[in-house]
Amino acid sequence: MFKDKLLAGRNILVTGGGTGLGKAMAAKFLSLGADIHICGRRKIVCDETAAELMKLHGGKVTAHGVDIRDAAAVDAMVEAVFKEAPLTDLINNAAGNFISRTQDVTTRGFDAIANIVMHGTFYVTHAVGKRWIAGGHRGNVVSVTVTWIRNGGPFVVPSTMSKSAVHAMTMSLATEWGRYGIRLNAIAPGEIPTEGMSKRIKPGDDAGAKSVAVNPMGRVGQLSEMQNLATFLISGGCDWINGETIAMDGAQALAMGGNFYEARDWTDSDWTAARDGIIAQNEKDKAKRG
Repeated sequence: MFKDKLLAGRNILVTGGGTGLGKAMAAKFLSLGADIHICGRRKIVCDETAAELMKLHGGKVTAHGVDIRDAAAVDAMVEAVFKEAPLTDLINNAAGNFISRTQDVTTRGFDAIANIVMHGTFYVTHAVGKRWIAGGHRGNVVSVTVTWIRNGGPFVVPSTMSKSAVHAMTMSLATEWGRYGIRLNAIAPGEIPTEGMSKRIKPGDDAGAKSVAVNPMGRVGQLSEMQNLATFLISGGCDWINGETIAMDGAQALAMGGNFYEARDWTDSDWTAARDGIIAQNEKDKAKRG
């Protein structure tokens, strides 16, 4: 679909680029000739991903261990990147989520999601955008949101509220920064099975099984589709797309809402099992990290 070296000369930062969708998008950009920066809280994971991607595709991947909830740390990382070479594109992919009845969500749990998704996304976008403007650079921002920003997200309210803020930021800065040659768009993917989604959003569920049963196209999404859409949005193929959030879910949100409304039928035992599964998986992750 894309010509060789389409992204040669590009310098792209992917937040949450060590795993999942972020890793997949970083791999695609790298294979098309871009220099890549990936960041995440676990530096060792980003280091391993950088080594893996360079072994597969060649090129240059730089790993950064940064918690995007820390505005000062974000600004220091972006400053270091720009001193080497200005970024050309930013992919806001880092996120967090868990499923819970809202009455059971603690303020700490709410902040855990909002501080990553809303605050962190703004911190990175602001740090990059103000340097683009000061230096007279054009740029692209692509943020990963959810289809629930349009119709609500029961049982994932912290994420829905925070992703809605990212959607609003995309529209607002598209109109404010468009005159500088800076575009902001977003992708709202449907279910693309990844390890993180399966562990914390649908614990105990066979990845994609329910979506296959109800999706108008009878399947879940593929990483390659996310890679291709993100690439197109930054490629220059249609630079007049600005301020848009593009759903990529096989029309599931149109047909079924695309959210977790079906969880209204869960019993107390179901919610306890889901919570225990998430906690157990978190403990396994901690043990792996030592």
